[in-house]
Amino acid sequence: MGFGRAAGSVATLHEARTARDVERVVADARAAGGRVLARGLGRAYGDAAQCAGGELVDCTPMARLLELDSEHGVVRAEGGCSIASLLRTCVPRGWFVPVTPGTRHVTLGGAVAADVHGKNHHRDGSFGGHVVALEVVGASGTARVGPGLDPERYWATVGGMGLTGVVTEVTVKLRRIATSRLAVTTERAPDLDACMARLTELDAGHGYTVAWVDGLASGGRLGRSVITAGDHAALDDLPAGMRADALAYDPRTPLSVPVAPPVSLVGRGTLRAFNEAWYRKAPRRRVGEIQSIAQFFHPLDAVRDWNRLYGPRGFTQYQLVVPFSGADVVRRTLELLQRAHVLPALCVLKSFGSASAAPMSFPMPGWTLAADLPLGSPALAGVLDEIDGVVAGAGGRVYLAKDGRLRPELLSTMYPRVAEWRAVCERHDPEQLFVSDLWRRVAAVA
Repeated sequence: MGFGRAAGSVATLHEARTARDVERVVADARAAGGRVLARGLGRAYGDAAQCAGGELVDCTPMARLLELDSEHGVVRAEGGCSIASLLRTCVPRGWFVPVTPGTRHVTLGGAVAADVHGKNHHRDGSFGGHVVALEVVGASGTARVGPGLDPERYWATVGGMGLTGVVTEVTVKLRRIATSRLAVTTERAPDLDACMARLTELDAGHGYTVAWVDGLASGGRLGRSVITAGDHAALDDLPAGMRADALAYDPRTPLSVPVAPPVSLVGRGTLRAFNEAWYRKAPRRRVGEIQSIAQFFHPLDAVRDWNRLYGPRGFTQYQLVVPFSGADVVRRTLELLQRAHVLPALCVLKSFGSASAAPMSFPMPGWTLAADLPLGSPALAGVLDEIDGVVAGAGGRVYLAKDGRLRPELLSTMYPRVAEWRAVCERHDPEQLFVSDLWRRVAAVA
């Protein structure tokens, strides 16, 4: 099942320790007329890494860092290598990943397949724009692709959710850093309009920006937020006591949720109390606070298996993006969720910069809102269908790496280059060997 712990399916799982193992699984599946799909660390919220009745390639044993050019900041690693593992090696040497999502527990192959984005998208784009080359095991064997080497197939793989093959190796350009800390500005915004205006201002001056939004606040407080903006700290930004170990990196996971509770612990009362406390504890404005990489980029990783808090029914994350001209869709989304009495447990808002060349990449210039939504509400399916229509009508889309319920008739509206992308896939995989439950659902693939 996905990270949302809902709608699981059954497949045969194969541990792949080498690219040759992947080639064997793919060849055997092809010979048997079966279906196959890669799976990494399971952070896709819905059914993107599921292949019911088929063969799943567990890529996580292929986790070696193969080569690091410490002078130029280029790293070559196996597809199952995680961002967490990469950071442990690269940060002490003065390098950082070009893009990181909200968790470091994502494989490099998964980062390519979902074309992940981060708090710096307004400046640096998504992950695929920083990759030098990939090795991909496809239906007819292994191919090396990149922006300058078979670019059509490369850009079909970026954001292609694993449907062009299994990424077994990734070469990516890193970012030079002077310290393992960030200088962070934090401030409160009283409502959604103020939040968007201030994010726009901060985007111009900071490399990383994001806003936590109180999804339960209504009326004149709708969209009240805590905004954070950060940049990699220079050595002179650090207190004297930190400078001797300026590139130290040792993230901890001090807490864990060992088992899922019998009922969700995410309820209206607990959420309202948490949101009020989180907003009130934030400073009206604080500039230059020094934070660690884990604290700034991956706060939820401090609690292992936090997704279990949603209980046996699980949850979904709904993430939308709309052009800047459709900014009112963000307000409308919050209002519709509240009207349906659906609880947005965690809401995050930020802006995106330029779109990727990849046909199926999610980001586009505009506003993106992500909301964690507990499953179980009878109104949830209906309100999300309604929001889908509003998003599509504004020229926006939902993120397939988070999705678990999009109606197939909206796929081509939200992703207008899907036919172009599918044509590339079919040229390299005419038998549709690579299939996911997600693709079966949104495209009715048998």
